[in-house]
Amino acid sequence: MKADNSDRLPQVTLYALQTCSHCRAAKKFFQQHQIAFRSVYVDLLVGEERNDTMRRLRDINPACSFPTITVNQEVIVGFKEEKLRRVLSLPSKVRPQQP
Repeated sequence: MKADNSDRLPQVTLYALQTCSHCRAAKKFFQQHQIAFRSVYVDLLVGEERNDTMRRLRDINPACSFPTITVNQEVIVGFKEEKLRRVLSLPSKVRPQQP
């Protein structure tokens, strides 16, 4: 019998810089919504660890801009709250316009 993976938590990684305000906003968003995530502060890495991380980052975001967020296999460049809500199955903040 195959295991049902529908209950699995999303694998979220935040590639960030310490000085980036959009990176801080993304981190705060994850914390507010109790989303488990892994932070990689690229500006704090040195040597081969930094080089390896930058190679990985370039593969998923050739512009190497921050924040770069991965949710499972989906890549989100920048802090795009509505897109994050969609891929994380959170309710939308945008309300439909009243007629």
